Amino acid sequence: MKFAFFMMPLHLPTESPSLAFDRDLDLLLYAEQLGYDEFFVGEHHTAAWENIPAPDMFLAKASGLTSVIKLGTSVVSAPFHHPFELAERFAFLDHLSKGRVILGLGPCGLPSDVKLFNIPPTKLRPMLEESVDIMVKLLESPDPIDYEGKFWNLRDMALQLRSYQQPRLKMAMATSGSTGSLDLAGKYGMMIFSPSAQAPPPALPFREHYPRLKATAESHGYSVEREDTRIATYVYLADTREQAWADVEQSIQRDVHDYFFVINGSAGWADSPDQPEEDITPEFVVKRRRWIVGTPDDAIEQLEALDEEVGGLGGVMITTHEWVPHEKSRYSMELFARYVIPHFRGHSADLKREWKRTQDARAAGTLPVVLGRDLKDEYPAGGDQTNLDVRI
Repeated sequence: MKFAFFMMPLHLPTESPSLAFDRDLDLLLYAEQLGYDEFFVGEHHTAAWENIPAPDMFLAKASGLTSVIKLGTSVVSAPFHHPFELAERFAFLDHLSKGRVILGLGPCGLPSDVKLFNIPPTKLRPMLEESVDIMVKLLESPDPIDYEGKFWNLRDMALQLRSYQQPRLKMAMATSGSTGSLDLAGKYGMMIFSPSAQAPPPALPFREHYPRLKATAESHGYSVEREDTRIATYVYLADTREQAWADVEQSIQRDVHDYFFVINGSAGWADSPDQPEEDITPEFVVKRRRWIVGTPDDAIEQLEALDEEVGGLGGVMITTHEWVPHEKSRYSMELFARYVIPHFRGHSADLKREWKRTQDARAAGTLPVVLGRDLKDEYPAGGDQTNLDVRI
């Protein structure tokens, strides 16, 4: 199982953006130190809170300060860019990072960005599909390509520098479980990112996402594995469940009501259109969205349940937030890395088993007495003690 972070980011518009970006970068560097696998950054141009406009520039800086962690986007809004430019920029970033790039793509989910670029919402998905098709052809072909589409036309165009990863860099698609997005991702052998809250029909249930992706990929000559799937959720951990909730309750209320309601209204947060906004409390949101607020044991329990529901988690993406001071965010990351990741990777299984064996031996009275025994009976004065057997 892979473990990653997804950074929109989400910062208050009243603070210094440059200092906020420093904190964002610090979280990425700390994630690598703690052994996380991937770090994804979003692209946004309006509304102030989500304020990284060029994730490739942010990740380029991070690539020079890291060596192992995968660097990805979640997501680049493909309709806003010429596909040749996107393919070229991320192929270049793939070389700068020595093959650590994952290019996550989407149509754009921020209404104010769509308004900024004056693109009819009905054209976003077709533009995404055409852009992906062009980029795959550019990244996979050593020869110039021609392409005549509805939105872009290419004549005799080739990348002078294709990606470090061969036959091309890893690509990904955000999906809520629609057959259209799953089939588009499968058509090009892409990874998928799904939200932890199950979307209502006609979206497919989680358990059907990977089989659909895999079948479509194979029908187009690509191969995907379960580790090419990610579930995105919010996680905040503390030493106790009570402390975790005390830390974040007010900030969850702030983010949901002061930001997300302004962007998209209460749609997607409420159980029904007529549910009063005051009933959409932090506790309600966390339960409905299946976020994780509590202790490492709570995280293990909830992720095990999700793993069972999905039919096997390929990976988890933890959405970053600024619910708490920076050091508490780092501590939550550390708790997850110390206790949750080893549980799912089996790294602590041997230690747990051996400790249980030791406890059982003590309870059964089969552990020998070592400390406090009188050694004079075994080694009389002047005797040879060179073979003294001491176990601690």
